[in-house]
Amino acid sequence: MILEMVASGGDRLVVTANGRSLTASELLARARTAAHRFRGVPAVLYLSPSHLAYPVALFGAALAGIPFIPLNYRLGGHQLDRLLARHPGALVLRPADLDALLSAEEDAAVTELPEAQDQDHDAVAVVLYTSGTTAEPKAALLRHRHLMAYVLNTQEFGSADEDDAALVAVPPYHVAGLMNLLTNLYSGRRLVYLSAFDAGEWLATARRERVTHALVVPTMLARIVAEVPADDAGTPTLRSLAYGGARTPRPVVERALRIFPETGFVNAYGLTETASSVAVLGPDDHRAALAAADPAVRDRLGSVGRPLPGVEIEIRDADGRPAGAGDTGLVFVRGEQISGEYGGRSALDAAGWFPTRDRGRLDADGYLFIEGRADDTIIRGGENIAPAEIEDVLVAHPGIVEAAVIGVPDPEWGQRIVAVVVGEGDPAEVRQWVRDRLRSSKTPDTIVFRAELPKTETGKLLRRTLLAELETTHA
Repeated sequence: MILEMVASGGDRLVVTANGRSLTASELLARARTAAHRFRGVPAVLYLSPSHLAYPVALFGAALAGIPFIPLNYRLGGHQLDRLLARHPGALVLRPADLDALLSAEEDAAVTELPEAQDQDHDAVAVVLYTSGTTAEPKAALLRHRHLMAYVLNTQEFGSADEDDAALVAVPPYHVAGLMNLLTNLYSGRRLVYLSAFDAGEWLATARRERVTHALVVPTMLARIVAEVPADDAGTPTLRSLAYGGARTPRPVVERALRIFPETGFVNAYGLTETASSVAVLGPDDHRAALAAADPAVRDRLGSVGRPLPGVEIEIRDADGRPAGAGDTGLVFVRGEQISGEYGGRSALDAAGWFPTRDRGRLDADGYLFIEGRADDTIIRGGENIAPAEIEDVLVAHPGIVEAAVIGVPDPEWGQRIVAVVVGEGDPAEVRQWVRDRLRSSKTPDTIVFRAELPKTETGKLLRRTLLAELETTHA
């Protein structure tokens, strides 16, 4: 188990949050004590921002042999009550309960806990609720074997330098937050948690803690980029900056590459059901794309890279057959880390492939381009139109920062195209900008300017919310 391997670090600091830290041996001791406290309950629900006790609770639940379930603490009362009702008898950990998990007290009963090697690797380790941007959240089950497959296929134990530190600002209920904890501890990197994201505080923490690695979602990256007045973020120790979780506007990536010139960028693509990333665009790919004269190589800056070790990716056409290189279709993934399980129901097909419900394409060199959710496809006059293609053209406009393209019902065409943009400009000129770069059938019928787009805390566009508003105001 990762925890007991990490504990071999003894007095080395492994987790820091709000000015407090735990050593490797302290983390193990507190996790074992927590496991004893957790015995007799069916699950542990974690309902708090990131905290020094987060890894204690996660590993304590694992040692107790029960699922760990981090919930979105920002949900409204009614939504949260519905999720809590799904887990009768579970222990709920709220902010006021967390300091008790950091107690150093142990007793003889703790030694009765099973050792890691005796635990069932097929047991459910974590339950993560999908974001619910288009429907009621679903409970995705990740078993110990899925988590370990991802960690072992992507990390080398103890490979980090002694002074490495990873800054984590993504929330604990997101799969990236969970897997970032496991991979950094396994590789030997100290974790530094921010309980709430602020771009200025993120930069200050990166400098103060001499952070070498960090993970952000696109909205965080955009705010960090906007916080830096010149093309130098002043973070000389930062060697790796990973971003993902939603589409990242290309201008944001290009500016980030300029203000962090010595940093290696990683774009990661994955889902809750796939135990984090299944494809990455690495630092060398970013640099090559930014400097390339070949348009095909330049375009890779808009891709999510190539499959990780142990992962297969296949694009299928409308008839379910494998698509050719460059052809758009539905993205399917397969591998040991892929769960694709909700409660007692598996979404895997007979051959073990998981339907991501994303549309995408693979180029001739195996780079994956994600064009958005299949449900987001606009069907206008019988033509399938990917919103992402139009959005990319819109954010290239000098006056536009963000864009969301939505199809709203239309009695003649089936759907018409509405573009909601953040920025400034003349709607007619913006429509012409798109028409000059795409054919007329992909030109938005309407341009709507807004101060911001509705999103989740992890940067995913709330298309259903936006569609409901547009159907009301542009019916």
